[in-house]
Amino acid sequence: MTARRLLAMLCAAVAMAVSPAASAHRFHAGMVDVSYNERTGSTEVVHTYMAHDVEALLTALYQRQFDLSDPDDQAVLRTYLDKQFWLAAKDGRRIPLAWVGVTVDTDSVVVFQEAAKTPVTQVETIHDAVLSDFLPDQQNTVNVTANGSLRTFGFSGDRTELAVH
Repeated sequence: MTARRLLAMLCAAVAMAVSPAASAHRFHAGMVDVSYNERTGSTEVVHTYMAHDVEALLTALYQRQFDLSDPDDQAVLRTYLDKQFWLAAKDGRRIPLAWVGVTVDTDSVVVFQEAAKTPVTQVETIHDAVLSDFLPDQQNTVNVTANGSLRTFGFSGDRTELAVH
């Protein structure tokens, strides 16, 4: 792991570690790390969102409580995430992202996805509208590590798609 990636992950952890008292939520943020795993030959995508925001979104959309340890409720989150976040290649086609899993605790929801046998250098465009359709002040950060360098992209409700190159 590079020092830049470690620093980015540390900053994300600090930003996401909101105490319950502070979760009256003065800000809404998400963090996504996109990187290449040389061992598997795949691009890995790790999303981190505030648990309260994800729960509020799903409750508002479906008027019921969700338990993200339940595979059926995970499927609902997966459908939403697939619609709101995607990567595209140079030809404009979406790069298929397989759902690897999700972990949930009181503070955060972490989703793991993978573009099997796809180098991160094939990513030309990032679309990230996760939670910004629900929370007008949602700010999402996507860190892309490719060829040893880290690039950071910012997304919001009025800026949901950016070119990587």
